[in-house]
Amino acid sequence: MARKTRKRTKQTETAQGAKGLSRRALVLGPAGLLVLGGAGWWGSSAVSRTQHEHDLSRIGNGLPSVVQIHDPLCNQCTQLQRNTRKALTCFEDGSLQYVIANIRTEDGAAFANGLGLPHVTLVLMDGQGSVQDVLQGVRSREELKPAFQAFQARA
Repeated sequence: MARKTRKRTKQTETAQGAKGLSRRALVLGPAGLLVLGGAGWWGSSAVSRTQHEHDLSRIGNGLPSVVQIHDPLCNQCTQLQRNTRKALTCFEDGSLQYVIANIRTEDGAAFANGLGLPHVTLVLMDGQGSVQDVLQGVRSREELKPAFQAFQARA
């Protein structure tokens, strides 16, 4: 009789475990889908923004450009990129555009070599694509904001 009791206990535990799992699945399944969907949306928008920023054909399109000569493997370049993005948040959309010339790509290397400039550099270009100013080295957001404002006033 003890064996039947153990067997029944295992069957009951198994049935209850299956019910508990299905309840969790009912609650966590949609929540997981929301999380995955949100992560997918964020990832696709980040990729889209990155592609847009790396589009060098936007230079000379009528909008003044802040072009960063950038090496993605360089810590100083990454810091300058963060500071530049933060400084540009103060400007209205469409007043200045941020473009990245990645020196690890053919187009980015050609751009940097054509100007004879190293990475960790910002090139301020007017709407026709003419160089107006060059800022070399890592600069803080507090340094960049007034430089961008002065550039925008001239451009």
